[in-house]
Amino acid sequence: TSGEDLLPATQQTLDSLKVLIPVAKFVSGDIFKPVAVPNTYHRVKENPPGIIATLQAPVKGMINAIEVILFVLAIGGFISVVNQTKAIDAGLSRLVEKLTGREYWLIVLVTALTTAGGTTFGMQEELIAFVPLLVPVFIAAGYNAMLATCCIFFGASFGCTVAITNPFSTIIASDAAGINWTSGTSMRLLTLGIGWLVTLVYLLRYGRILKQQGGAVSASDSMPAPHENIPKATTLPALSLRLSVILVLFAACFVIMIYGVSQQGWWFTEMTTLFLTGAIIIGVVAGMGEKKLLRAFTTGCADMLGVAFLIGIARGISVLMEESMISDSVLYFAGNLLSTMSGSAFLVVMFFVFAGLSFFVPSTSGLAVLTMPIFAPMADAVGVDREKLINAYMYGQGWFNYVNPTSLVLIFLAAANLNFGRYLRFVWPLAGIMLIVLIAMLIL
Repeated sequence: TSGEDLLPATQQTLDSLKVLIPVAKFVSGDIFKPVAVPNTYHRVKENPPGIIATLQAPVKGMINAIEVILFVLAIGGFISVVNQTKAIDAGLSRLVEKLTGREYWLIVLVTALTTAGGTTFGMQEELIAFVPLLVPVFIAAGYNAMLATCCIFFGASFGCTVAITNPFSTIIASDAAGINWTSGTSMRLLTLGIGWLVTLVYLLRYGRILKQQGGAVSASDSMPAPHENIPKATTLPALSLRLSVILVLFAACFVIMIYGVSQQGWWFTEMTTLFLTGAIIIGVVAGMGEKKLLRAFTTGCADMLGVAFLIGIARGISVLMEESMISDSVLYFAGNLLSTMSGSAFLVVMFFVFAGLSFFVPSTSGLAVLTMPIFAPMADAVGVDREKLINAYMYGQGWFNYVNPTSLVLIFLAAANLNFGRYLRFVWPLAGIMLIVLIAMLIL
């Protein structure tokens, strides 16, 4: 209220203000949004939002989040163009063909590829189409529909749980928290490796049990009953040289994004440009005409409009809370409750908070934009790095998605004609192990 005070950008200044954040995080750009100064809260005249301000909030939120929204639309268009070429489908088809007779490698590589897809660009919905393809292959190899479906779903879900470059969780959540999304990558990579190995061992063990049973159907087996309709495999294109080049270009876009953000200071403008350019190049290599390329790109953008509007509306709630000075009060009183809590306890509590909220807000991007502006300053109050809060958000939401009926699990099971009750009996031991692993990594 009395103007600005300019202080030297040193660790001593932060220490004197009791801001529990290393100055290096500001200097390096890991934190790029203003943070609250502890013990400066004081009551001012109330400023309740009126009807006009409330109606304008979503529009202001979309304006404030326009860089994020354009990035999401560009990602949607990029993925749609790649899907239009059938390159990913052809790559998986070639993989299945090469692994015929080497069934254990089928489990390993399918789980590895779906995990990679989840952790890099949030690949989940796109993988539903592969369930009808892989179920007959797994059954022919002596396995069952449950194993086939879970190799796809578990891999993609855990990849999204410990996302490295996923634009719909890591990048959007980090932006909402005011930090660079590359912060904390090394710990996420370690968690990703440990969790993937746990998942793989669980699936391989189940596959070995099925082999020992000779594929027999029993009352405790997770295989569909004989009268259930097993989906038929779809026809996929052969992996030609052109499609191989498209797969290389697809992967190269994510490698370039990581390099640009970590080494060249890129942010949403540059990342959006990268995926827009990548979509055009892939369309040209695929031999798409101008109209076909534009149609594929705009179709992908249309698929992301719901996400884009959700981001804008969620950001609008933050705008309304800030303009009405509600945010500071919420942070102040919540901070008082958390002030005696250790960092580890705070992260564990946040893990379960995000898990619970994901039932009501299953969208990863929507939950991130809605909650990070509130919870990130709370992390500062207890001396927890904001990237660790991002981990708690991803781990909690991702862990609950194993059984969350409002997420994609029911759609995956429906694609293979599997019963949700059977699935729960199959997944609960893995969910329990993952709960221990994820919380242990948060505490570590």
